[in-house]
Amino acid sequence: MVEKIITANYLEIESGDIYPGEIVIEDGYFKEVIPIACDDEEILDLDYEGILIPGFIDSHIHIESSKLVPSYFAEAVLPRGTTSVIADSHEIANVLGMDGINFMVDNAKDVPFDFYFAAPSCVPATDFETTGAVINCEDIEELLGRDEFVALGEMMNFPGVLSGDEEVISKINIAHEKSKPIDGHAPLLSGADLDNYVSYGILTDHECSTLDEAIEKTLKGVKIMVREGSSAKDMAPLLNENARLNFWIELEKAGVYVGGSLDELLSKAPFDFLVSDDISSKDLLHGHLDKLLKQAISYGLAPNEAIKMVTYNPAKHYNLNSGEIAPDKIANFLLVDNFEDFNIKKVWVHGELVAEDGNSLIEVPDFDLINNFKLNPVDSKDFDVNIEMEYTNSLMDEYTTAEVMVATDGMLITDRISADLLIKNKTVLPDVNKDILKIAVLDRYGKSNITNGFIKGFGIKKGAIASSVAHDSHNVIVIGTNSEDMAKAVNLIVDKKGGLSVVSDDFEEVLELPVAGLMSDKDVNYVADKLKLLGKLTSDLGCELNSPFTTLSFMALLVIPNLKISDQGLFDLNEFSFVDLIPN
Repeated sequence: MVEKIITANYLEIESGDIYPGEIVIEDGYFKEVIPIACDDEEILDLDYEGILIPGFIDSHIHIESSKLVPSYFAEAVLPRGTTSVIADSHEIANVLGMDGINFMVDNAKDVPFDFYFAAPSCVPATDFETTGAVINCEDIEELLGRDEFVALGEMMNFPGVLSGDEEVISKINIAHEKSKPIDGHAPLLSGADLDNYVSYGILTDHECSTLDEAIEKTLKGVKIMVREGSSAKDMAPLLNENARLNFWIELEKAGVYVGGSLDELLSKAPFDFLVSDDISSKDLLHGHLDKLLKQAISYGLAPNEAIKMVTYNPAKHYNLNSGEIAPDKIANFLLVDNFEDFNIKKVWVHGELVAEDGNSLIEVPDFDLINNFKLNPVDSKDFDVNIEMEYTNSLMDEYTTAEVMVATDGMLITDRISADLLIKNKTVLPDVNKDILKIAVLDRYGKSNITNGFIKGFGIKKGAIASSVAHDSHNVIVIGTNSEDMAKAVNLIVDKKGGLSVVSDDFEEVLELPVAGLMSDKDVNYVADKLKLLGKLTSDLGCELNSPFTTLSFMALLVIPNLKISDQGLFDLNEFSFVDLIPN
């Protein structure tokens, strides 16, 4: 038995009270937590100045979106106070199936960090795209039988749930049989359809972007994950003071007893979790859950209420033996200076010091690469949108009407508009002056599919950007002002077997992602520096989006409304079918 004793002020998570205490740790667990009796005037000789609080738990994250493998991800977030995550590895599962999932689990074991996993429920997410693998019911049963898998991952195929799809319902039933919670994913679902979805025991959701949506789901028993990632940012509309006030008013109108004074209610967290979902390495350098906590507290939440959203609440929901400083719990905890500045001074995992003063103290060992990339070099003609014409009029400009995707900064949901575009030599041209660019998705699994389309919202005036990170099947996606630069951008990625690229007449740059075409084999500083450079170069092309590559990656996510694109076609989720780029 290895025992250590720490004396310090600590947070009692449920009451919000702070006590001086003697914390006894044995074999990685809290053995005893003993309050130290003292007079208010007494000055105690404690081991540490500050407050001990539980280690943070990100209850919904896709590690692959950081472009880091799990071991390097842990190295990056430990100094930020994150000691545990519940990771849904459906990104790499779409590329490599069970081999990819096992890579994530095995790599995670190389470092002192509590990685828990959700079994990917929707691989592939739809049948309307080419993917690298399938996770079937037998795979789900195996995964949920393993200790590190604590939930069935987000059920994105809500149309499948609503229609009673046999495979979908079988996966849900397996989770219930294994007593594992089921995560939801149902953007904008409402009314009777939401009732149907929830009736299957799917009781979390991280896709609420409006307060009305979050309130309706809350009233139907859904636990809301308030998401603040690199692209989707939902904290402000869900947690600002006015939102919290309206939340309690609406609950009272619905007949829910809320109790307490107005000040007491406004200090409470209306929702259950704070999560990042998808966050880039560049953003991780500036904070993870610690940053979200500071933001939540700045809105007026009581510190313990905000902290519960990343400690006690996820631990309780996912049946983790952590989330509070209490006897018999895993000794994952950290020392902060105060709840105003929220500077993290030290971090412990299983009772061992792993980070101090913003620096990680762990070592990441070498690991083998894993990939699945079968895309050959492309030609500029592959990106031309050609149109059949009986004749051309050389005296007048000719136009055609095209369906156009519309991206919005900070949102995963796209809009759909129609635009009149110029035809030249039977090729439909983008309209850069109106911010209507070319977009394409290319299958990278050897099927040779390519779909071309048009998109508005990126603001690029020249050049092209491309990525092998394209949720969820992770084919190659590219946006550009012309076919030649699009081909150059894609071929940079082909050469590296995965990556992010930016090209123009003046430069070519790429971040290599040799692990499944999704992740780097290097640390957060290397990846963040590259992302910062790519961001600057993309800005130089005229793009004003905060996270252009993150936004780009979601243009292929067919399970998010409204108009998206896959290697098989232009897809409208509202119609749940492909649509013609050039309507008849």
